[in-house]
Amino acid sequence: MQRSGVAVVARARALVGVRFRPQGRTPETGLDCIGLVAGALGLDGAPRDYALRGGSAERLWAGLRAAGLSPVERAQAGDVLAMRAGPEQLHLGIFSGDGLIHGDAGLRRVVERPGPIPWPVLGAWRRKED
Repeated sequence: MQRSGVAVVARARALVGVRFRPQGRTPETGLDCIGLVAGALGLDGAPRDYALRGGSAERLWAGLRAAGLSPVERAQAGDVLAMRAGPEQLHLGIFSGDGLIHGDAGLRRVVERPGPIPWPVLGAWRRKED
């Protein structure tokens, strides 16, 4: 695992157990998947102007690029995974190397899920400086 990937995974794991809140951006009030990714990567100003369903992958890619991430062919620990969690639902999480750390709306908290990624992965993204 790359050194910066270790730090990203550690920051994401520190958020496990935080309450899930749609469009949440702070651990104190709750996080959604974008809030988790922003916290794990140390990003400020994550967008809140998106629908929970029906989002476009192109808009998500533009947002990830604007945040300083680039697509990568093969995910490594600490990378952001973009997934299709349902027919009209995009989802982000942090790849831990052997599972996924993500904001789980059903469980109402940030969780770490070991094993295979449960949804189709649309792409993996990494900070340009990593």
